[in-house]
Amino acid sequence: MAFSSDSNNEHMKNWLTLLLCYLLSNTAFAAPPQSHALIQETAMAFLQAQIKNIPGKVSPQITPLDKRITLPACEPLEAYLPTGAQLIGKTSIGVRCNQKVGWSVLLQADIKVTIDRLVANAPLPQGLVLTAEHFTVQTGEMGQPNTLTTPDQAIGRTLKFAIGAGQVLRLDMLRPLFVVQQGQTVRIKVSTPSFIVSSQGTALNDATEGQAIRIKLSSGQVISAIAMHDGSAEVMQ
Repeated sequence: MAFSSDSNNEHMKNWLTLLLCYLLSNTAFAAPPQSHALIQETAMAFLQAQIKNIPGKVSPQITPLDKRITLPACEPLEAYLPTGAQLIGKTSIGVRCNQKVGWSVLLQADIKVTIDRLVANAPLPQGLVLTAEHFTVQTGEMGQPNTLTTPDQAIGRTLKFAIGAGQVLRLDMLRPLFVVQQGQTVRIKVSTPSFIVSSQGTALNDATEGQAIRIKLSSGQVISAIAMHDGSAEVMQ
């Protein structure tokens, strides 16, 4: 049985109509893409919660996601701090979807922190014990973590290495404070499950909190203990 040319054309039109309806139907009912605005809001809310305890004036900014990126809609979204990222300067904030078919994106962020900083008044040599005359308090941007912000953080501390004039003081430039010093009389505590014994001795070395210290007793015996934050020492059993 033969078909006429008109019949073939009609058949083709019907097929194309059905295909067009199918495509339009799927487009109409397809899930909407993930809102970029919601991704950015999620990242900013997370960032503000992370930086709320940072001292000084904190100004966070997040660069919007590239408009060409299309992601499936997801709820809820989860923001996180990528491994190695810091909450200062140029950094990244991650936002991910934890559904079965999930995704993850990184947004570029810039966190500017304006604080009072301690700045060296002149070149300072290694081993110098700092006084208030060695630095000035200036307002500026915190370029690195552990920047010293108040004089009491520096006064009485010793420089690990020489620094130049105008250099911002940081915690890692200073030696840890000794809680026990060589020659000091140290109260010793020996604890066991059954009893506690206290004694005294003379420290044979300087020690920061948690460091090992050697102590000479009045009998001449030398024992090892752990320096505590209050200047005492505890013998671990």
